[in-house]
Amino acid sequence: MSDAEILFEVKEGLGVITLNRPKALNALTHGMILELEKVIPGWEKDAAIKAVVLRGAGDRAFCAGGDVTNLYREGTGKTSGTLRRDFFRDEYIVNRRIYRYAKPWISLIDGIDMGGGVGLSVHGSHSVASEKFLFAMPETTIGLFPDVGGGYFLTRLQGALGTFLALTSHRLKVADAVWAGIVDAHVPSAKIHELQAALGAADLSGPDANRKVDAVIARFSADPGLPTLPAMMPDIDRCFSAESVAEIEAKLKKRGGEWAEKQLGALLKLSPLAMSITLEQLKRCANRSFEDSMTIEYRMAQHCMRPDHDFFEGVRALLIDKDQTPKWKPPTIDGVTRAMVESHFAPVANDLFFD
Repeated sequence: MSDAEILFEVKEGLGVITLNRPKALNALTHGMILELEKVIPGWEKDAAIKAVVLRGAGDRAFCAGGDVTNLYREGTGKTSGTLRRDFFRDEYIVNRRIYRYAKPWISLIDGIDMGGGVGLSVHGSHSVASEKFLFAMPETTIGLFPDVGGGYFLTRLQGALGTFLALTSHRLKVADAVWAGIVDAHVPSAKIHELQAALGAADLSGPDANRKVDAVIARFSADPGLPTLPAMMPDIDRCFSAESVAEIEAKLKKRGGEWAEKQLGALLKLSPLAMSITLEQLKRCANRSFEDSMTIEYRMAQHCMRPDHDFFEGVRALLIDKDQTPKWKPPTIDGVTRAMVESHFAPVANDLFFD
């Protein structure tokens, strides 16, 4: 396979994109994002291309998220440039393009799909997951928030599930993802290539192209097994329907038991500031358009790129030094003020607006 980080091929009427960094779990670089924005608008207008198929190279991951190490280097003065501004801006433009894409956008997810990878898959018309699928929005573990449209799609999940996933970085396997509506169908890994071939052979013309894709996928779909989320939902709704992170923590303490203690333990490891801005993000995006949500998230991202922000400490502790002991500022939820949270939503000089 080519050494290029991302591959584009037109095959049997399909525009096939392969994220090609298998050793890095196909993590998105700024270069990959720019290549997507260069190619996919043309494919949308090309009558010879009936649908786009997105895949990840290797046997472990679809896309494990954005490659944030270069953001860390720039933010800590090890490199110079405008990556902190441009990475998020260009990524969100691609997310919005996928959301509004005029042709079927079909993600074939045969492995890990997290963070930035979810931004490429969840907003398209179709997402198919194999038994190797593993979902999470793990941004709060590095002092960030679930971006790439997380404020839009997480708030549209049932009950308080989106808040639970956003704050705890809880991982879902395929049965739970299908149940929650995060992916559309389960197709076994051994059938993924066959499914792509069938899509290439199918007539996907006309205004009902998405329905035709549904019918092809249905031929290969299998039972993903029993989900675990239904049994958890009463506790999720009880504990994660709250106005503040402090209230969520109080509800978990009151609930008690193994499940609540596990969630509380997860939250206590995270950046109090990141959790607080995430909860505010979900409130603000709950009834907004996709475009408005992306504008809100871009502002948040830019405020998180301040060199003294918890994001850089989170990346250092988890990805650079790997000591797993971030020193959050403030260290407890009691130290997070309303002004700290509000500052993340203020307009920025290079605001991202969509037509």
